[in-house]
Amino acid sequence: MRTYATIAHKLPSRLRARGKSPIGLDHFIQRQRVLALWKNILRTTASISDASTKKDMRQFARAEFEQHKDVTDLGHIRYLISFGKTQFDGMKVSLVNAGILK
Repeated sequence: MRTYATIAHKLPSRLRARGKSPIGLDHFIQRQRVLALWKNILRTTASISDASTKKDMRQFARAEFEQHKDVTDLGHIRYLISFGKTQFDGMKVSLVNAGILK
């Protein structure tokens, strides 16, 4: 039997079997943007030579991500991504000015 994308939602999925529903395209795209921001933070903090500063930066970023992990509203997610990028860029500039980051 052939299944098509238009009727695939009627078939049981592994997500539905676990009590979850698949995310929509908009949520998927925002999730990718969040992951890209997280990876950027990790890459940038990896080049910090001072171990305690590196640890503090990563702990701060992790706490922010964990604090907002249950947000599902797309508008709020977009805002948080934008705010996170702005905040991270500001921290990066201050670390560069302090000579901690190259």
